[in-house]
Amino acid sequence: MGASTMNGTSLDIATDYLNQCSRDSEENMNQEGKTLTELMVVVAIIGMVATMAAPNYSVFSSRAQVRCTIEEIASELRLARQLAMTYRDRVRIVVDLEQQALTTQFVNTATTHHAYHYGGKGIVIEEPSAGPEILFHPSGRSASATTIQLHSLEGQIQQLTVSITGRVSVL
Repeated sequence: MGASTMNGTSLDIATDYLNQCSRDSEENMNQEGKTLTELMVVVAIIGMVATMAAPNYSVFSSRAQVRCTIEEIASELRLARQLAMTYRDRVRIVVDLEQQALTTQFVNTATTHHAYHYGGKGIVIEEPSAGPEILFHPSGRSASATTIQLHSLEGQIQQLTVSITGRVSVL
């Protein structure tokens, strides 16, 4: 009789354990369902925020592209001035609106140092105020003061100036 009581108790313990595991499993399944629902809500919220931010991103991207291009052109002008002073030669930058390029040339030796192509960036450069050619003398001075204006297709505008002393400033 003692053995059967013990077996009955072991069977009850095993049955209780299985019932508990079954309840835990059902609770876990319910918890997993809640987690999936929460994840779907978070994804929906992220989608709504991204949809609202998209127009601002294109404006930011356009502004950054104009700023980057104006800094590159200012760098090209500063390099031309430095080349004129270093090589004791007049250096000119020709702004070619059709080819969408700035070409740096030594005047006395009639050689081209390099060209900077800004095409494909969605930027339009208007003709410089002093004409399509910017000339730097060996002293570093510019032949004439000029202003260059860039604008993006989205309407972002940026200007730079070259003073008579040769200083290049982004406005």
